[in-house]
Amino acid sequence: MYWEYFKIAVKNLRVRPLRSWLTILGIVIGIFLVTTLMSLSEGLKNSIMGELQTMGGDLIIVMPGEDMFSGLMGGNDLTNADLNGIERTVGVETVISMPWGSEIVRYKNEAKTVLITGISFDKTMTLLKEDMGWETVEGDFPRTGRREILLGNLVAKNILPGIRVGDEVTIKGKRFYVSGYLRSLGNNQNDSMIMMDLEDYHTVTGKREGAPMAMAKVAPGFDVAEVVKNIEDSLEETRKRRVGEETPSFSVISSDTVSDMVSSIMGILQVAIFAFASIAIIVGGIGVTNTMFTSVNERTKEIGILKAVGAKRSDIVAIFLFESGIIGLIGGVLGVTLGVVASKGTEFVLAQLEQMFYLEAHISISLILFGIAFSFFVGCISGYFPAKKAAMLEPVDALRYE
Repeated sequence: MYWEYFKIAVKNLRVRPLRSWLTILGIVIGIFLVTTLMSLSEGLKNSIMGELQTMGGDLIIVMPGEDMFSGLMGGNDLTNADLNGIERTVGVETVISMPWGSEIVRYKNEAKTVLITGISFDKTMTLLKEDMGWETVEGDFPRTGRREILLGNLVAKNILPGIRVGDEVTIKGKRFYVSGYLRSLGNNQNDSMIMMDLEDYHTVTGKREGAPMAMAKVAPGFDVAEVVKNIEDSLEETRKRRVGEETPSFSVISSDTVSDMVSSIMGILQVAIFAFASIAIIVGGIGVTNTMFTSVNERTKEIGILKAVGAKRSDIVAIFLFESGIIGLIGGVLGVTLGVVASKGTEFVLAQLEQMFYLEAHISISLILFGIAFSFFVGCISGYFPAKKAAMLEPVDALRYE
């Protein structure tokens, strides 16, 4: 019986191909948007969370500003007094601060503006390797007093192509030697940096005060939340000693807290993306409803004949629901297919461009099945009321309809 309904529905769609495909197109656009935006947003979330997860749960981030977002916007730095206060805090094992700036780097006949950062490698080597996942692909980390630099992964590939371990570069008239270069750290900014010893950084840039942020590693045996409170107390005491500064302005958060915040924000963003993309599906559903109502009006006499030869109301409803369901199903399959192609295409294009995070489109089986099932459901719902109208027609009235 259901197979007969299916054949009748397919035949009716083939009779009016242009109208059928235009109706299907409305569903395709909606599912295409949902698939593309959801896969890219999930990929972005995974990329950011992956970056945060490279840091251990025992790291604490300290930034100037009343919250993390104002700190990320920049404009203020932690002072040397702040950094010293963090180092003296009970429960803090190691503190790493990475002041950075742009300088012209000369290599052979090329001169490029590159981000450079200063790091106390002798004090923070364990933190860099074990907690932040830094690892050299070739060579080794710089040694203090040797005027050596460490290259980000993209420096040797894109910025100063051909540069190798042992090569010489000139920064602000001072010669430095490449000690090694890192494997990819997962974001374009870090991979495009040149790292040098903190004292060398001070000498090159002339900047000897502060840093835009600091990370503190919690000593074994201490609770992270307790150390966060200790750092806050220490910074408050340090800043209150300054003339005219009554209200300390800084944020101290653990890496786990940052991960939770980012996860929540990305979750809200995905809900918003789905809501906006669903508008297109709703518009497509309205198109299905309009098409089905038109079809009912055009096939009134046919409905009357079916009912006259014994078709029940449920049979008429089933025929029209099969028709609208097929529209939704075809639209869902095409929309998901185009969405997957667009997502992977966007991933490929972004991989060729400079961006903060390497974005990998996240295409899951559940997303594909959801897209197809959702479009089928929308198609059926959109066809229900026209089908109900068709089923309610009286055979005599339907047969007299012109």
